[in-house]
Amino acid sequence: MAEYCIGLMSGTSLDGVDGVLVDFSDAKLHVLARASLPFEPLFRAELLALNSPTHNELHRAALAGNQIAAAYAQVVQQLLEQVASSASDTIKISAIGAHGQTVRHQPHRTSNDAAGVGYTLQLNNPALLAELTGITVVADFRSRDIAAGGQGAPLVPAFHQFVFGQAGTTVSVLNLGGIANVSVLPANPSEPVLGFDCGPGNALMDAWCQQQTGQPFDTGGAWAASGQCLPELLARLRDEPYFNQAPPKSTGRDLFSLTWLQNKLQGFASSRGQDIQATLTELTASACVDCVNSYAKESKLLVVCGGGAFNTELLRRLQAGLPQLQVTTSDQHGLPALDVEAAAFAWLARQAIQRQPGNLPSATGAAGPRVLGAIYPA
Repeated sequence: MAEYCIGLMSGTSLDGVDGVLVDFSDAKLHVLARASLPFEPLFRAELLALNSPTHNELHRAALAGNQIAAAYAQVVQQLLEQVASSASDTIKISAIGAHGQTVRHQPHRTSNDAAGVGYTLQLNNPALLAELTGITVVADFRSRDIAAGGQGAPLVPAFHQFVFGQAGTTVSVLNLGGIANVSVLPANPSEPVLGFDCGPGNALMDAWCQQQTGQPFDTGGAWAASGQCLPELLARLRDEPYFNQAPPKSTGRDLFSLTWLQNKLQGFASSRGQDIQATLTELTASACVDCVNSYAKESKLLVVCGGGAFNTELLRRLQAGLPQLQVTTSDQHGLPALDVEAAAFAWLARQAIQRQPGNLPSATGAAGPRVLGAIYPA
């Protein structure tokens, strides 16, 4: 029986919306269509501002959620138009998995948190998206895991196991979005999958590149490759306590923001921009290398996905730090790097409508498996 879901992802990089239409009709997934929609610069700036306390933020966040839903609907329309021109039969979409735009991720209990749990907040309006598309929408995937005592992140390890797991071989999957997260898929399927956030992925590199050059990102890592890593600055950046925390753990722009970076850069005002970019690239690479060496010693393969998979300099540094592993991209394993996260939320939506768990307690630290997401019927 044919079964189709759409996954929509707008990640920490704040560059726009990625969407895929996935066929789950057999044991493997097949991406039938993909589409993307970049955020306009002013809207991207608004989302970035909403990552921190700001004026009239509740009203602005609600409007931003409406705008994200409208952007999601445009991407859904693009996907449906692609398959309509090639499919002999009308494709019925079971659900849309719409992650939303994370602007707060605070999974830990705070001193004034009477409920004893933290929270996560993704801007979205799934009710509006259901109205605009006429398709069932699943959203707010992270909150249930946090309510069960978990981090609410990363949620992709279960999907990574579904797509990239290999019986008899331990595989590590590194997602390089705005934040970097690693999944360790054990050779023995009966052993638990491990997954957690390593630290910054592209977020700091992109922010510095945008500030210094006006470009949204360092294409291929060429600017970083033209510079030299600054050991003293790298040591200061690596002094952040998060890097020494044991998993389960997760992070976001709440911590690794441009403000965090500017505070760390005090005393380095005379440094060349490309040297700081080289140091930020090494920060991402070294944090990921340390995580793999500490928690995935048996891995022989590292599968890289997300936007960072296109950063040649970053991949070079990963391979240099992990000579015992073969560093590849997910494209070489049947799923393009930019499709992986969107496909993960298509899979999570499918899990939700089938009332199947979407989290892995071994990765998030939740009290047990949970069905993730709130369902907005068509």
